Formats: sequence, C-alpha cells, structure tokens
Amino acid sequence: MVGSRNPTPQGAQNARQFARAFAGGGITVVSGLALGVDGAAHEGALEGAPAGGIATIAVIGTGIDRVYPRQHRELAHRIARQGLIVSEYPLGTPPLAGNFPKRNRLIAGLSQGTLVVEAALQSGSLITARLAVEQGKEVFAIPGSIHSPQSRGCHALIRQGAKLVETAQDVLEELRWPGAVALAAPPSAAPAAPAPDPDGLLAALGADPVSLDALQARTGLDTPTLQARLLELELDGLVGRLPGGLFQRLGQA
Repeated sequence: MVGSRNPTPQGAQNARQFARAFAGGGITVVSGLALGVDGAAHEGALEGAPAGGIATIAVIGTGIDRVYPRQHRELAHRIARQGLIVSEYPLGTPPLAGNFPKRNRLIAGLSQGTLVVEAALQSGSLITARLAVEQGKEVFAIPGSIHSPQSRGCHALIRQGAKLVETAQDVLEELRWPGAVALAAPPSAAPAAPAPDPDGLLAALGADPVSLDALQARTGLDTPTLQARLLELELDGLVGRLPGGLFQRLGQA
C-alpha cells in the first residue's frame, strides 16, 4: 500500500482502515514507512493483525539501524516487534534522496498487488505502480474528488487499467484471497446509524473539500457558529481540516 506523504484526512483514514481490514483477513501489508499514507497503512495493519502474525513489512531507504523520518521511530519499533523491517542498504546508510525511489521495486516485488490510496501526478507512488505492472502484479487505486490534486494520480492509474476499488473486499476478491469471504459483512448486519446533523452542516459539506465561505453560503450559519460547529465535528472525527482553509467530511472506507 502506497500513497501521498501529504494525504487528505480522508486519504489517511482510508489507508488505515483498508490496512486494518487486510491484516484482519491475514494479509501482510507492505509499505515504505514514509510520512502520510505509508505510516497510516502500517498503523492500520498493526491494529488489525491477529496476535502472533506478521502484521506489516516496512521497506526502508536507509540502513536498518536508521529510522527515517524521525517521527516514525516508535512506529518502527512496533513494526520490528510485530512485523519486519527490510533494507538493501548497509548499516549506517543515511536518508539519501535517490535511495527511496529504488526501494519502491522491493515494495512492489514483495506484494501480490499494489494499492495506491492517494497520489499526485508526479508522485513516487506511481513509480511503485509502474514497477508492479512490469512485475506482472495487480494495481489497485482508490478514486477521490475531481477537485483534489491528491486524487489525480489515482484517476490516471484507473484510466490506464488499474482496478478501481471502494472497499478492502474489492481487493481481496480480485486477488481471490481465501480470507475474502470472512471479511464480508453478515447479511443481517444493520447499517451504521448516521451521525446527528441538526443544522444540516454535514450534508452541506458533501464529499469534496469545501471552503468556509461556501459552507456559510450553503447553511446560512454565521461565522462564529459555523467555526464552532466545524471544530466540534473535527473533534468527533467527522470532519478533516485541509491546507488552504478547506474542510472535508470524513467517511468510512
């Protein structure tokens, strides 16, 4: 699983939830320990893996005695306990820019398929997807907003033949993974109750990133009330704050 180092809140949530579902179905999640989607994928896999299993593999671009980025030091230690950290570089190798694109071939090579969660058109994740195709592996992509630069790489992959996926189940079925049936929701499972939306703000947010001014026009709420409500929804995990003063409703993967 690969994707942007600067994902939207929804993209990071998707990565974590997909990885949790894969690990729960017995799949080891391979990624690159980078910021953003990689880190979220490792976190989700660690959360979902059964005890004693190899939850996730981190393929790194430094010596195995180095952790890059430093923010992932604790995460790397957890992966070492519940998974594997793999490097082709000698001990002590620092984080050199050229090493990271090279390690992408190992991420693709260790995987049965590559899922791209979010990616700009010039993203290194597209290099991993290309390498996966060259190795005869499946490539999957999660679509996103047509207004988000972080979705354009995924949309380009889908136009080129990558499998469009909306749930982890889509990937497992395409790979004919034995655990696919086990991950399916039972027929009698009741749908989750919708979040309370007394002032219609969640409905006004829609699925695409939106500005404060646009929300004010849609809802008629005054600025202080709107800002307070957005903060409440953000704290409840229902809304994410994006660069540029934009907001995005967070859904379930």
